[in-house]
Amino acid sequence: MAKWNITDFNYFEKYPTSPASMQAKFWNVIYNSTGCRVKVDSVNPSTGEYRIVLTGTYCPDDTPPPPNYNG
Repeated sequence: MAKWNITDFNYFEKYPTSPASMQAKFWNVIYNSTGCRVKVDSVNPSTGEYRIVLTGTYCPDDTPPPPNYNG
C-alpha cells in the first residue's frame, strides 16, 4: 500500500479525476490514518448530488496503522 503524505491532501482540490482514482486516493488516506469517521452532510435525491465529510487522524510515521476492528 502506498504511503500517504500530508502534502498529498492538496491533490483532492487541485485535479479533476475519475471516481476510480479518487477511490484509490481516499483508500490511501484511510489506510494511513489511526482513525476516521464519515459524516453524510447532505443528499439531494432529485439531482443525485451528495456531500460527505471525512474526518480522521493522519499517521505520519513509516509504520502502518494498527488494524481497526471496530468498523
